[in-house]
Amino acid sequence: MTLKHAATLVIVATTVAVWPAGAFAHCDTLDGPVVRAAQRALDSRKVTEALIWVQPADETEVREAFDRALAVRDLNDTAKALADRFFFETVVRLHRSGEGAPYTGLKPATGRPNPAIFAADQAIAQDSLAALNALLVPALQAGLREHFDHVIKTSNWPRGDVAAGREFVKAYVEYVHYVERLHEAIEGAVYGHFPEATTLLRESYGGQGREPR
Repeated sequence: MTLKHAATLVIVATTVAVWPAGAFAHCDTLDGPVVRAAQRALDSRKVTEALIWVQPADETEVREAFDRALAVRDLNDTAKALADRFFFETVVRLHRSGEGAPYTGLKPATGRPNPAIFAADQAIAQDSLAALNALLVPALQAGLREHFDHVIKTSNWPRGDVAAGREFVKAYVEYVHYVERLHEAIEGAVYGHFPEATTLLRESYGGQGREPR
């Protein structure tokens, strides 16, 4: 399993039944990777830490927000808190905009991260897919088995029993959609939070088939 495939399976494993926007929202939490990067930028006075999370077209706005925050954050604790918050919101807003996702404000620290996201970050930190394999492979096998068994169980419905036949159709449709979503996620590119972000990010990265990181 490649890292690209593992990343797509993280998304599928947590959202294959439904696709709520909140499942991808860790980038707008106070303990998410974007805010942590913005904090490092302020503390080190090196804006690069924040710039990597936004599109090239948004660099100027980030730099301006960075300079404004630095200009006042050393005045006192209140000024520091306000300046930091202003910079966090700017970077997160532009990051989400660049991925085709709406910005609805900073969310509180989660405390307990999404297990799939945690495993994805852990895999990178450990330079190993072991954490992802341990989380995803059993979940995928269990999901496939559940849908498959339900189709088999309902497939021998008594002919003439419309209700039983409809139960089989429902099981079949859910099974096929489950498999279809898995296949699309594995084979497709993962660019943004939502499908419509794919074209936007392809264009942002020069249309050369490179995937953003």
